[in-house]
Amino acid sequence: DCPGKEGTGGRKRNLTLLRSKLYMGQRRRTEPVVESTTGDHGNLRRSQSDRTEYSQKLQEKMAPQVVSSTPATLLQEDEEEEEEVSRRMMARRVKIIAELMQTEKDYISDLDLCIKEVIQPLRDKQIARFDVDGLFSNIELVHQLSAKLLSLLEEATTDVEPPMQIIGEVFLQIKGPLEDTYKIYCYHHDDAHTMLEYYEKDEELKQHLRDCVQSLK
Repeated sequence: DCPGKEGTGGRKRNLTLLRSKLYMGQRRRTEPVVESTTGDHGNLRRSQSDRTEYSQKLQEKMAPQVVSSTPATLLQEDEEEEEEVSRRMMARRVKIIAELMQTEKDYISDLDLCIKEVIQPLRDKQIARFDVDGLFSNIELVHQLSAKLLSLLEEATTDVEPPMQIIGEVFLQIKGPLEDTYKIYCYHHDDAHTMLEYYEKDEELKQHLRDCVQSLK
């Protein structure tokens, strides 16, 4: 408090000590500190290089997750899923078309047998009491129309890539003849069934039918 050399020297020492404390305080604020609760060692300081290395390792671990969730990756996964669905649908469509054509082939084969082994032999016998055309109606026209349908289906699928096979157009093309032919067949179906029941009561006519069935077997 008293002026003089001693007072001036004391103020200088105090100023030097204050500068030293300020410098140490700035170092504490700039250095990273990690508190440790192990034992009674108090606080442990981690160097800046250790902290940088830790950050790099953390980023490496997180990197795969970040990449897998990017919009580009999600878009690619969606496109692959859509392609897989399209492939399954196309494979199913190809299978359905193949089954349709095989069913038509089997149907035509049955009609062939019926005409060759039943209708034609009964006509050749020229049985007076047996109305062959009344019993089988226009089944021969049905056979011709089915053969035409199969031919159109084969034309639409042979040497044609599955995505380019247009099947609906075939049925639209043959729609009119199908209606006209089956309209007649269905109209006479009940009468033909009644006629067959009557023929089966006649032993002679019934035997002719048995011969035809045996020929089919």
